Amino acid sequence: MSVWLAFLIDHLLGEPPARLHPVVWMGRYLGWARRRGTPSLRSGAVAWLGGALLSVLIARVAEGAASRLPAPLRPLARAALLKPLFAWRALDTAVGEVQAAADLEAARAALSTHLVSRDTSALPEAEVVGAALESLSENLSDSLVAPLLWYALGGLPAAALYRYANTADAMWGYRTPELERFGKAAARIDDLLNLLPARLTGLLLCALDRSGGGARVMLSDARNTASPNAGYPMSALAGVLGVELSKRGVYVLNAGGRLPARADLPRARRFVRRAAWTAALLGGLWTFRR
Repeated sequence: MSVWLAFLIDHLLGEPPARLHPVVWMGRYLGWARRRGTPSLRSGAVAWLGGALLSVLIARVAEGAASRLPAPLRPLARAALLKPLFAWRALDTAVGEVQAAADLEAARAALSTHLVSRDTSALPEAEVVGAALESLSENLSDSLVAPLLWYALGGLPAAALYRYANTADAMWGYRTPELERFGKAAARIDDLLNLLPARLTGLLLCALDRSGGGARVMLSDARNTASPNAGYPMSALAGVLGVELSKRGVYVLNAGGRLPARADLPRARRFVRRAAWTAALLGGLWTFRR
């Protein structure tokens, strides 16, 4: 029941204030550790481990405190603790900002503000829409399916560890002189923790697709990306929509499909919204039985 309540809280209220948000706290630690560390593999691994242990310890203490509450309050307390570790409404809203942009310049700004870190100032509309679709599908896994899966498998400590690892990769996982070695352990651990969730997300998108295009493209193109995981949900959504998703000089998914258009965003959001609700339903059933 805690998963269903957490998803309902997310749907109705969205994110908690920054001062109360555990992912914000993780980010502050990661920023501090990056400034204090040296650009070496060992320094990054030790810094990562310290934050991981702290995240798991705090989550375990919080989960223990929730279990000592009166029985009627326990599911709500667990839901309140779980909710900040996933962010479905925030993701859907961010893609909605690109969809609602008045013109191409505003769409580029919304994309770079909410969804991607790369320069979007020269992207044509098809690539802006494509990047939003890629973020929507990839982050369905990272921001919802993966946290719920790890919660189902290992409770709040496992979900907190996943969210910490994913945040560390987002902050440290870059191939720059400063972070190439320092962030390597964080990037590899994030890849490992996402192996199962990414594939399950791709399968979920394919299962909800009546056309069969999602499964066809995922089977053929999922490994086209440099990431061992992102290609599964991204290629599945490309097949569902019948569009080609690409990043210049890096990968192409569903080559030969039509170029993405602004009209694909509401269609994709409706489809992925169904997948999100299905994931929450299945995750709730799993934890309820357990």
